[in-house]
This record gives sequence, structure tokens and C-alpha cells, in this order.
Amino acid sequence: MLNDIWVLMVEKGWTLALLRGAGVTILIGVLGVVIGLAAAIPLAILRWRRLPVLSQLVDAYSIVIRGVPGLLVIYLLFFGSVDWVQKIASAFGYADSAENAYPFIVGIIAIAAISCAYSVEVIRGALQAVPVGLLEAARSLSLSPRLTFFRVTLPLALRLALGGINNVWQMTIKDTSLVSVVGMQELMRTAAIAAGITRSPLLFYCLAAAMFFAMTAVSQILFNRAEKYFNRGFSRG
Repeated sequence: MLNDIWVLMVEKGWTLALLRGAGVTILIGVLGVVIGLAAAIPLAILRWRRLPVLSQLVDAYSIVIRGVPGLLVIYLLFFGSVDWVQKIASAFGYADSAENAYPFIVGIIAIAAISCAYSVEVIRGALQAVPVGLLEAARSLSLSPRLTFFRVTLPLALRLALGGINNVWQMTIKDTSLVSVVGMQELMRTAAIAAGITRSPLLFYCLAAAMFFAMTAVSQILFNRAEKYFNRGFSRG
């Protein structure tokens, strides 16, 4: 049995295939979270400020995306746009390039949209959790509202949000498995292909599970260290 596993994983190259799939998974996850956070911070501020209309629009976006399965978000984005994107690409002579790159682009956009919706709620909650006493201290030092926000409120909110962002990342790295429906060969799709070709589904799905667990375990260690670093000087009580 061990000899058969060696032949499959090493001689037939499935180890490298799984590692490439894991690399795609990490790339999509990182890009999705970074883009999602970049969009979530200003959206969360808009909602926190309770600006008329804008806050309601952000709230509606967050509720809709969080209330719809991630797979459906990917389907809607991909099948709702692929036709006109191909037409535009064909008009400029890039039909083949668009066909190859578009699933990757849509996958990242979909993962970013999902990540952003959850991150908005995390950051908004963190902004509301900033101690009022610190803001009063800033006002007592005659700091302007703008300076108070960028020097006190936002840094403290991001520190408070770190645990929630960790949860968003853990969810996002697992949601990357959904982009396989648009043709992306990330870790889960690679494992499915290997299981079908070799007729060894248990082996490859267990390996995929182990690799996902390794990603999330390493991520948890890094976030724990980040929280410890940014919590320096703050009492635990």
C-alpha cells in the first residue's frame, strides 16, 4: 500500500499538483482578503458614521452578501458577466486571453466581495468598541476630529478587529474551494481531479483536508502573534 501511495504521489507527480493547487488557494485567499479589507474599511466607516442613504446602501450590501450562499455569489458574478466580457474581449482581439484569465479574476472578485461583507461588520463593531475615555482624552488635548480619528480611533479599532479579521480569513481560505465551479484548479479541484483519475478519493481528499488544516493552523499561529504584538501596553482586564 505504501508503495502504491509513493507511485501516485511522487512518480506520477500528484504531490506537485496538490502543492500547485494549494498555492492557487493561498493566492486567491490572500488577494480576496486584502481587496476585501481595502473596500471594507471605508464602507465600515460610512456605516459607523450613519450617513443618510450611504449607510443604508452599505447595510443592504452586507446583508445581501452574508445572506446568500457563497457559491451562488460566484455563479451570479460569473454567469452574469461572462458573455459581455467575452464580447468586449473579442472586439479587441483578446478572446482567448479573456477566456483563460476571466475565471481567475471572477474568483478573486467573488471571494473579495464575500470577505468584504463580513469584514464590514467586524470593523464597524470594532469602531463602536473604541473606549469613549480615549476619545475624550484626545479632545482634551485639542486634537482635531480628523486627527483623532486617524491617530486614535482607527488604529485602536483595527487592533480590536484583529480577532474578527482572523475569523474572516479562516472562512475565506476555505471558501476558495468554491471557485472550482468556474474552472479554477485550486486545491479542492486538484484533489477531485486526482481522485477521479486515480480512483483513490479517500487518499486525495484526506490530503486536501490535511493541507487546508495546515494552512489554517499556520494562519492561527501568525494571527496569535500579531494580536500579542499589537496588544503590547494594553491591560488584559
